[in-house]
Amino acid sequence: MKIMKFGGTSVGRPERMHQVKDLITFDDEKKIVVLSALSGTTNVLVAIGDALSAGKKDEAKEKIESLREHYLQFYQELLTSDGGRAKALQIINEHFEFLTIILKISFNEAINKDILAQGELLSTKLFYTFLQEQGIAAVFLPALEFMCIDENNEPNLAKIGENLEAILAGYPDESIFVTQGYICKNHLNEVDNLKRGGSDYTASLIGSVIYASVVEIWTDIDGMHNNDPRIVEHTRPIAQLSFDEAAELAYFGAKILHPASIWPAQLHNVPVKLLNTMEPSAPGTTITGAGEGSVGVKAIAAKDGITAVKIKSSRMLLAHGFLRKVFEIFENYKTSIDMITTSEVAISLTLDDTTHLKEITSELQKLGKVEVDHFLSIICIVGNSIMQERNVLNKIMASVEDFPLRMVSYGGSKHNVSLLIDGKHKNEALQSLNKGLFDFN
Repeated sequence: MKIMKFGGTSVGRPERMHQVKDLITFDDEKKIVVLSALSGTTNVLVAIGDALSAGKKDEAKEKIESLREHYLQFYQELLTSDGGRAKALQIINEHFEFLTIILKISFNEAINKDILAQGELLSTKLFYTFLQEQGIAAVFLPALEFMCIDENNEPNLAKIGENLEAILAGYPDESIFVTQGYICKNHLNEVDNLKRGGSDYTASLIGSVIYASVVEIWTDIDGMHNNDPRIVEHTRPIAQLSFDEAAELAYFGAKILHPASIWPAQLHNVPVKLLNTMEPSAPGTTITGAGEGSVGVKAIAAKDGITAVKIKSSRMLLAHGFLRKVFEIFENYKTSIDMITTSEVAISLTLDDTTHLKEITSELQKLGKVEVDHFLSIICIVGNSIMQERNVLNKIMASVEDFPLRMVSYGGSKHNVSLLIDGKHKNEALQSLNKGLFDFN
């Protein structure tokens, strides 16, 4: 059995759903089809939640009505039969009635999670109705019946596997299953989610627990590119990546893949393919445990919204346990660190989650002088054992010599060299690195 995940742009228009139908019926292999919300829907649902949180019910109502109009037009273009359209209209009315009821009750975080779940519930139900209209046998597989996270908001792989195995056992002769990405139940049995981009994560988790033949991630671009095609010209898709290389690129900014979606597939060595819904014949990118290939730079990615924190203290000098105290502060606030460098009297580190920055800074000030810089970017250069490539660091430094570097991480991973720069220089730096490392202008 394989997993086929389709992102928001792949299901965002009725004709795109028609393409998805053709792709999932192309072969006879059993498959679980994971769908995101229609493109733009989650952004609107977030805005509705924000408006309600701020007490702006009229604004929330306007956004709900506008989104409802979009779906009323969408289903009429997707479906042609009276029966199919009637069922789709019933689905839309049910979900928007729920959103309207929320306007009348007290808003809280649990309700917000319910709001955010509506996008995936709508897209899958409409697509399943479309399959029924087309006479295609399929099973609707509600993600809320098997996808779950624990008290630490981490996927409970054992429970997911048990739940899914029990459900699938009831359909031994069916070959197509349709489910939602992103949404799940938490340890309190409440509706929750895997955070933005979590449909990739859903697909990888499912692929891992059922030992799938492959996890296919279908988007609107033909695979992982060697640089950001939105910023840099002359990029090209990468045919092969290892799990480690792909994880580095996803974590440090490659938008095509959710950062957390590699490890579940890697756990059971399930290949991941990044494919283009609009150009299905394109080879895309294949990610496997043996995808490293030749030594050298393969790709560049960039991550925005980075904050740098420097802790300077003469007490660091030969002070046993100083680093432990620093890390414990970040651990206590469940805040991850991206990059770190140290000297005899200072530690510099970066983070992208500033939710608890005020509290963290206050505690760090007990250890020394603290400086904070915002609006930075990490540029990550990834490849197989790139430190073994002759002059690779010289090439990198020559490419960014016109841009002040805040930090450099070299040696932490054999696959990765990372640079921290002011965010305003990011685009130019990516273009310069593309020229210096790939010989493209």
